[in-house]
Amino acid sequence: MTSVEHTEHTDAVRGTVRPVLGRDQDGDPALAWHVLDHGRVREALSAADTGLTTAEADARLQSHGPNRLPEQPAPTLWDIFLRQFRSPLIYILGAAAVVSLAIGDVKDAGFIAAVLLLNALIGGYQEWRAEKSSRALQKFLKIRTSVVRDGEVRELDAEQLVPGDLVWVESGNRVPADLRLVSTRGLEVDESLLTGESLAVLKDPVWAGSASTPLADRRNMAYAGSVVARGRGKGLVVATGVATSIGQLAQDVLSTSGGKPPLVERMERFSRTVAVAVLAAAVLVGLIGVFGHGHTVTMMFMFGVALAVSAIPEGLPIAMTVALAIGTTRMARRGVIVRRLAAVEGLGSCTLIGSDKTGTLTCNELTVREVRLPNGDIFEVTGEGFVPEGQILRQGQPIETANRFDELTRAAVLCNEAVLHRHEGAWVWHGDPTDVALLSLAQKLGWSRQGTLDTHPQVNEIPFESEYQFAASYHAVEGAYQVFVKGAPERILAMCDGQDGSRTRQEWQGMAESMAERGYRVLGLARGEAPDSVDSSQAPSDPSGLSFLGFVGMIDPLRPGVREAVTASHDAGVSVAMITGDHPVTALAIARDLGLATQPEQVVTGPELVGKSAEDLRETVGRARVFARVTPRQKLELVDAARHAGHYVAVTGDGVNDAPALRTANIGVAMGKSGTDVARESADLVISDDNFATIVAGIEEGRVAYDNIRKVIYLLISTGAAEILFLMLAVTTGMPLPLLPVQLLWLNLVTNGIQDVALAFEPSEGGVLRRKPRPPRERIFDRLMIERTIIGAVVMGSVVFGVFTWLLSAGWSEGSARNAILLLMVLFQIIHIGNCRSETKSAFRLSPFRNPILIGGSIIAMLIHVVMMYLPVGRTLLEVEPVNPIVWLGLLGCALTVTVAIEIHKNVWRFRHRKTHCNP
Repeated sequence: MTSVEHTEHTDAVRGTVRPVLGRDQDGDPALAWHVLDHGRVREALSAADTGLTTAEADARLQSHGPNRLPEQPAPTLWDIFLRQFRSPLIYILGAAAVVSLAIGDVKDAGFIAAVLLLNALIGGYQEWRAEKSSRALQKFLKIRTSVVRDGEVRELDAEQLVPGDLVWVESGNRVPADLRLVSTRGLEVDESLLTGESLAVLKDPVWAGSASTPLADRRNMAYAGSVVARGRGKGLVVATGVATSIGQLAQDVLSTSGGKPPLVERMERFSRTVAVAVLAAAVLVGLIGVFGHGHTVTMMFMFGVALAVSAIPEGLPIAMTVALAIGTTRMARRGVIVRRLAAVEGLGSCTLIGSDKTGTLTCNELTVREVRLPNGDIFEVTGEGFVPEGQILRQGQPIETANRFDELTRAAVLCNEAVLHRHEGAWVWHGDPTDVALLSLAQKLGWSRQGTLDTHPQVNEIPFESEYQFAASYHAVEGAYQVFVKGAPERILAMCDGQDGSRTRQEWQGMAESMAERGYRVLGLARGEAPDSVDSSQAPSDPSGLSFLGFVGMIDPLRPGVREAVTASHDAGVSVAMITGDHPVTALAIARDLGLATQPEQVVTGPELVGKSAEDLRETVGRARVFARVTPRQKLELVDAARHAGHYVAVTGDGVNDAPALRTANIGVAMGKSGTDVARESADLVISDDNFATIVAGIEEGRVAYDNIRKVIYLLISTGAAEILFLMLAVTTGMPLPLLPVQLLWLNLVTNGIQDVALAFEPSEGGVLRRKPRPPRERIFDRLMIERTIIGAVVMGSVVFGVFTWLLSAGWSEGSARNAILLLMVLFQIIHIGNCRSETKSAFRLSPFRNPILIGGSIIAMLIHVVMMYLPVGRTLLEVEPVNPIVWLGLLGCALTVTVAIEIHKNVWRFRHRKTHCNP
């Protein structure tokens, strides 16, 4: 909507008729308030200069409700526990347990139930430890505020505010509701949490905008949740609670559903495939057994259970949970806190990172980056943020302080209201970001504000006012008075002499414009003589006849390591897009540093996105990498468009404005140190050190976690497929079952279960960040996995069936033959796990000591089975018994055949891979 809609309705509180104003494309309910003048605002709100009466306020509180935001209740421990069972694979295992119980096989049902419970306990504990109470947005409104009631100023809880209240705000206050400002004095408001704008916004109550003016540019409005950086003001409450801009964000956060992590989607597809394959195979072989070989229906039903037990990887949920938990721990060591287990692998799967600018790519701290003196000399200032660490360079070389530069620095220190000093070994600051940045510049040259004030005592000042666009400070200097001024370039130049030797005022103005075009916030500084009367109690007049000292160019700089991190992301095949509410010029300056864009036409702005169809948005997301002046709702739409375009999207952010997009993305990544609770609660992952570079480390660990999950799946599926093969061969040839269902469960849950969990501890093979991301729709079973699984299954299944056939023909009983076959499968598992440690590298090139847990797990699995062979409980439960050393050696030799086969395939695969790359 680009125009104001007016309707009329009867006010339920006062019985009067007042306008109801429409929403814009951002859905902002307070859209039209910034268009109306003071009189119309008061009329629409039925507000008086003396504020509301207590009776009026109470009646409106009943009508509008308390000034608080909706919240999503934190999940209970029981909810988290039940969440662990919401997986297709769990459903299949549950069905197998029910079937086993229905036919009286309590042992099998008990095994499966134990697996499900253990998986739920491990996963539930991890999520419960990471989960926090989702009450973040409330902190923005649980404050005290000064409000005019019954003609006098009172301090009330912000929750008691109602539309029409007259509220006072001053430096340091958090704005308690959406306000239409009626008067200000140097009021600057930090709206970065809502808009992404890194600079505090100078407010002006007489400013008038259009209905389509973005929230970030509405200078006569102050929005709930923002912070007053300096000055003071008075405003009428126009929206409270859910009707505020932050309230709409709260609604978006609660109403949007997050994208599924890629691992979840892949496992859902995998589980559906397993379910269909098991059902089809059981029916087919069952029909063959009943009608082709005359087996009973009961026997074939038991075979179906055995087949399901073999095909379903019962140990996979636990192994996956452990692999993700290990990834969680490894990520935590590198600064990534995981709030939901599936997000571990999800970050490694992302193909596009949509990053906020302010506080994520940049420091969210203004820094003087360039200084220009009147004669045209240019100086570069190094360092990031407010901490005064860095140098002043001229043509790449550090400078010795010169008199001309000293004059500019002195003016920056004296015409300043901020504080920057060391406290207990750390730098602390307070005040307007511009003033702090100037003090940081001075500290780099050895200047101290307090020391300078001691020798130049202040005698008067002109505070910064929006209508004046400058500030002036008067000081006693060597028996006389001088004035030091800072402000907007055009205002400062108007106070100065027309030229300074080789430069004219027009040339100076061109210098300022050139700096502004490169994304700098430009500030001019000057000084001059002041009259002796300046130390009187009267306010001094505007300075004139000043000497121009130069310009300083400030910018919110990149965080250390971010440029390298973006490059590393590109090398890993992950695209990076900047999505910010900041000004396009500022966004372009940062984008140039990052290599995301070089020309203004490469920056897409929020107004350009208005009215675009879903298809147009997908096209825009596909080509553009810098988006500026976008609203929170547009950011959400961009993320949604990227997902529909086929990307797995990871969104980073730290502000309230990022919360809806964080929740909508496949993986939401919030900043932990400077980020808001709102952003953290909406995210799947939290970066503890606020460093974008840490995301790259998270991508690496995510890919390692997925690699380990693939290794576990390969181990389980290949051994399970081998079991299916020898079972089907036995049934189709009319032979007894080589293994009973409980023996198959023993293999899958105990001996293999111990080893697959140990396999999840595998460290990185190296080079994971040199790989491109997996295609978003890639199945877990790609060509390599399918070929390797078939080879392993055929070798193990054929050898087992051949040995079983030979044993029976040699006169062994069915029980003794099954005992030997069970031991052979245990040996196959222990040897085959060495093949599973890498998909491409030879098992003989990987030191077993890289993963001591795997060595221990294999030894324990073997010992447990041997102990069961000698214990009465093992003989009863598993129908096993000891075997002689000759049988041991023979079975070990048979088990080594799988390593020979897999090593041959690995060499063939490497040869094909090299040939493909050499001959594209």
